[in-house]
Parts: sequence; structure tokens; C-alpha cells
Amino acid sequence: MIDTNVLLVANGQHVDVSPECVEECIHRLKAIEKSGVIVIDDGYRILGEYLHKTRINPPKGAGDVFLKWLLRHAGNPARVNQVPLTETADHCFDEFPAPELEAVFDAPDRKFAAVANAHPDKPPIWQAADCKWLDWWPALQANGVEVEFLCADDACRFYRKKFPDKTQPAMPKGLP
Repeated sequence: MIDTNVLLVANGQHVDVSPECVEECIHRLKAIEKSGVIVIDDGYRILGEYLHKTRINPPKGAGDVFLKWLLRHAGNPARVNQVPLTETADHCFDEFPAPELEAVFDAPDRKFAAVANAHPDKPPIWQAADCKWLDWWPALQANGVEVEFLCADDACRFYRKKFPDKTQPAMPKGLP
């Protein structure tokens, strides 16, 4: 699972991230193109968000190039798994893993957690620099969905800046 901000960071569309974060996002996207599998929903909500936030004609960055790759391979189940979602209301899914979290979870981000939860392998959600996921990952993990912070230092820095009066949550095991 790849949150849209990974594509945006790889494109250089998030000016405040570190060069290391950009490099990591580019590296991860290229690895998927080379030999990985991406998971999206069968209603193309994720693909639609990617298309809305990036530019593929002509592609300007690594995120755009990745999206072009995804569009070429969307029908190949060996490279792209499509998971059905049951949308009960706008941005509300039966497959959302933590119902108690849904009310505070950004509505457009719910589809990523729902798809990860609905897939039989429960793939981790790659997150680049959206610091709100720091508040959400423990409840997701408790419900079987992992969040992998590709740019942990950047996410923490943004969290401290955005929420100066809150204590920064702990990172998942193995991250700073």
C-alpha cells in the first residue's frame, strides 16, 4: 500500500522534506516497478487520487513515472492486486480496520487503511511525511494493519511543528 504522499515526495512536491526522504521514496517506488506488487482498490479510488495529485503528461518526477507504470500494469494481477471495498457512506468502508478511529481519521486516507485490511496479506501502508499517521498507527497496528514510515525523522519533525502542544507519539518498533 502506498499513500499518495510517497508519490508527491518522490516528485519533489513537498518542499519541506529532507533530501534523504525524497531519495527513500524514489528508491521504494523504483523497487515496486522493478519487481514488486502494489495493492489498490477495485473502485480505483486510490488510482483516482494519484491521478488527481500528480502529473503524467508529461511526467515531471519519479512519482509521476511510477503512476504511468501503475496505469500500464493495472490489469496485471501479478503486479497490481485490486481489492474490493464496501463503501457504506462517503469515505466510510466496512473494511476499515479500527471503527473507533474512523471519526478522527482523515476521510480521504481511510481507503488506504481499508484496502490494507481487506487484502489477505495485510500489506503495510507506506507513509512518507504525513505526520497525522503518527497518531493513527497504534490503533491500526492493534487491528492488524502496519504503517511503515519511510521518512520517520521528517514525520516527527512535522508533527512537532503542527502539534506543538501535543506529546509526539512513539514510533513503531524499529524506527527512531
